[in-house]
Amino acid sequence: MDVEIEGVHTDVKAEWRDEIEAGVADLHPGHDITHVRVRLTKHDHRSPDDSHSVLIVLQIPGHTITAEKQQGTFEEAIHDTFDAISVELEKIREKRASHEVDVNAPPERGIVTKLFLEEGYGFIALEDGTEVYFHRNAVRDALFEKMDGMEVSLNIEPGEKGPQATVVQPLPPETYYVDKRSVAA
Repeated sequence: MDVEIEGVHTDVKAEWRDEIEAGVADLHPGHDITHVRVRLTKHDHRSPDDSHSVLIVLQIPGHTITAEKQQGTFEEAIHDTFDAISVELEKIREKRASHEVDVNAPPERGIVTKLFLEEGYGFIALEDGTEVYFHRNAVRDALFEKMDGMEVSLNIEPGEKGPQATVVQPLPPETYYVDKRSVAA
């Protein structure tokens, strides 16, 4: 994990750096936090009560979380900002943990009908006419750019704006068994 700490209109003191590093450690970064950037800014034009601001930008796979707080001292602002970022991080972690995946559900079948290459997503039409969103990161065993019109199998879960595919892969070629005993000579 990468941690960057910078000061704007101030030098970062060792005790602030220690407090920030302790705050990052309290977020339990082991498995999902990939990058943390902390910016301490001294504002001379503000009132003394909010002249010190701390911005934290934290990245985990699929999310960038930001929090910024202003206080009379950097110590207070660091504390408040870590409190805010930990609340947001916990919400995302709880949401991820609450997704129930039915591993026994057979995959659906559909045809890729729309691809938005530059945006990195597309839509798959199911047999019942339902359109399912998918992101290029859900594609397995195929090139996203060459999927237009491809028949695929997909696993579906509810998304924020409707059904979305979590895994999309091309259907294997059909193999036909011919019973040679029944073929007339």
